[in-house]
Amino acid sequence: EEILGVLVPRLTDLTKSDCIWQRICWRLVECVPDRWMEAVVLGFVQRAPGADVLSRLLGNLVVKNKKAQFVVTQKILLLQYGHTTAVLQNVLGYLSLDGLRRTLLLRVLQELLETWSSSSAVKHSPAEQQLYISKAILICLSHLKEPEIESCRQELLTSMMEGMKCHLDSNLPQLRHLGMVVAESISFKINTEGPVLKFEYEEDDETRELKSLLVQTPSFYVVPSLPDDDRNEKAGAALPLVPESNEKSYTATPVMPDEESDAELDSDDDLIPYDMSEDKELKIKAPVYIRDCIEVLTGTRPEDVDKWEATVKALESLVRKNPAATREVSVELAKILLHLEEKTCIEGFVELRQRAQVAVLATDPIPVAKYLTSQFYSLNYSLRQRMDILDVLVLAAQELSCPKFHGKTKHSSAQKPCIQLLLGSDSSKDWRRIVDERIKSKTRRFVMGHSRVELASHPNKFNSVAGYFFFPLIQHFDRPLTTFDLLGEDHLVLGRLVHTLAILMYLAVNTVAVTAMGKALLEFVWVLRFHTDSYVRQGLLSCISSLLTSVPTEQILADMTEELLETQSWLGDVMEKDPDGDCRRLALQNLLLMENLKKKLEAVPS
Repeated sequence: EEILGVLVPRLTDLTKSDCIWQRICWRLVECVPDRWMEAVVLGFVQRAPGADVLSRLLGNLVVKNKKAQFVVTQKILLLQYGHTTAVLQNVLGYLSLDGLRRTLLLRVLQELLETWSSSSAVKHSPAEQQLYISKAILICLSHLKEPEIESCRQELLTSMMEGMKCHLDSNLPQLRHLGMVVAESISFKINTEGPVLKFEYEEDDETRELKSLLVQTPSFYVVPSLPDDDRNEKAGAALPLVPESNEKSYTATPVMPDEESDAELDSDDDLIPYDMSEDKELKIKAPVYIRDCIEVLTGTRPEDVDKWEATVKALESLVRKNPAATREVSVELAKILLHLEEKTCIEGFVELRQRAQVAVLATDPIPVAKYLTSQFYSLNYSLRQRMDILDVLVLAAQELSCPKFHGKTKHSSAQKPCIQLLLGSDSSKDWRRIVDERIKSKTRRFVMGHSRVELASHPNKFNSVAGYFFFPLIQHFDRPLTTFDLLGEDHLVLGRLVHTLAILMYLAVNTVAVTAMGKALLEFVWVLRFHTDSYVRQGLLSCISSLLTSVPTEQILADMTEELLETQSWLGDVMEKDPDGDCRRLALQNLLLMENLKKKLEAVPS
């Protein structure tokens, strides 16, 4: 580092215009022993200000030296992922600046695409490495010329289709976005004239950086490739065609006989516009009974669309105002809402339907929870409906378990202190209160503290129904159906199910069934602990956190000692070896929770 920090800038200046110094530099790096080659090449790559400078300093070293070739084409690109984008641009730009090295560029692109399109690599490598490989692919594509693209068009198309499928199957939004951006870029390169892929996603800084790698020139001194110039010329030539055709279409419309145009103008002159300034929009009244709502939501008449909209908007408040009437038809109403589809374009329809479902479930928990949990494992439901069921269960459990806040402001008489004695009361019994109020009235307070909010005590409604939410969901996860396989291709729903169980476990703190729920959840986690999807593993680790914080420590040690020891060993392996950073963080958090529980038990006197 010390040597190259001085040597590279000096050699950069000397080789700028002197070919003899370039040959001296090439000979210098070619004579480096193999055991030092990696450190020297990596130092030159990291300190070179651009790909053209690196090309002057190294020459065709990667063609002549196998060790240097391995470092540049394999180690930096495929085996490591901590380098900056500038290093990637230096390496790939260096490979593209000479005819002998361009064969290595094509080979590197092929290997990068193989890794990017491998489902095993997508599942078992961290998201940071996937981002690193995606950047390298886009930089390679920016250096390809039209004949090279034509020669490997079929390979690019095959890799694009396989890699796009692997990334879109992932549960992590970042990986899905990476797949979309790279697939769009490959499609843009191989389909210069026809239609290209276009996905809908929200652009962020990461996606904008990826797209810039495809269109920006990696080096300051490299002339832009011809295909881009040709494409710009084609686009520039195509631009005037649109206004020309528009001019023709616009100029063609007025060409009509003068008599017909005059006749139309004359016919319009006699019409007097109506005064609509005082018109008011007719408001459709929403139903006031639950059964009327059911009739409207299940009706098929097209003229009831306005009434249907009003019913959907008012259903939640109607359910909460009429709990007795809701309980009579709760299961039927839950079934209707689960299958309800949007007839018209209502703003926030999904949220309105979900809030109505939560209100029904919170009003009549046991029968509605039985119905929803049974439908989760039934046939003929879409994945979206199954995930809606999980969301409704979580929101309703949260509503049932959390106490309501009633703010009671103390010192309410501080503004106008006064003493009020009831007639006929014995003042000797209230002397302390009278003195306190008199002192308060005479005391000047320059700063008043914040008013305290007292929590009014409410029974935990989730206590008696937690089992109906939890146990049916955990029973049949390993039984595949014709259209639903949690342990197979439907791992997205499995991830949502695992996170839902973790939340239900967390909300069940201080309930009667919490110990039984904890034992069942620990067995569930143990079965799935080696799942290949990182989103599922994150949910499993969240389940362990919920269990450790919800189940009483005495019950954990009495009923789950052996299981916890095995879990602790598994958490240690996850913290050290799991490729996903969030999984490692959650495993460390769980180990710290276990350590805190151990310290608390040691502090308690026997």
